[in-house]
Amino acid sequence: MEFREVSRDKKQILSKEKCDEIINKATSGVLCVLGDGDYPYGVPIGFAYKDNKIFFHGMPSGHKYDSMKKHEKVCLTIIETDQVVPEEYTTYFRSVIIFGRARIIEDVAEKHKIADLLVEKYSPNQGEDIHEMFKERIAWMGAFEIDIDHISGKEAIEFADPEFSFDSIKG
Repeated sequence: MEFREVSRDKKQILSKEKCDEIINKATSGVLCVLGDGDYPYGVPIGFAYKDNKIFFHGMPSGHKYDSMKKHEKVCLTIIETDQVVPEEYTTYFRSVIIFGRARIIEDVAEKHKIADLLVEKYSPNQGEDIHEMFKERIAWMGAFEIDIDHISGKEAIEFADPEFSFDSIKG
């Protein structure tokens, strides 16, 4: 499939390296799936990013799970910066959109790897207690992987100015 190019009206397209940096830094995003009755369904998730894949966990049932089971194509939107500028009637933002195919992980060893990635990102230096907690929950934990097909990112053109600072915005 050919993905659309990002529109540029007063925006600048981000490099793959900058998109990767934003994805690694982000603590949450909105996962969009084709939900019940073919309505879009967006749900906030925490995630880890490694080897061009997104990993996350959740319940092994429910709207998100059923939607990914029925239709593997998903989209994840991450907003790194969102600054409203009322006097310009705009928002300065930096965001990344990921398109990919979701896979429900059933293998316990794979679930452990995903849990380790999530612990490493969200609860570093917590010792073995947190790993033990996950070991107890792995059997009933839902684990998911998104194999990425396309990543795009853009930001307000103002960020390209090395002298730009949010402090310079009137408020």
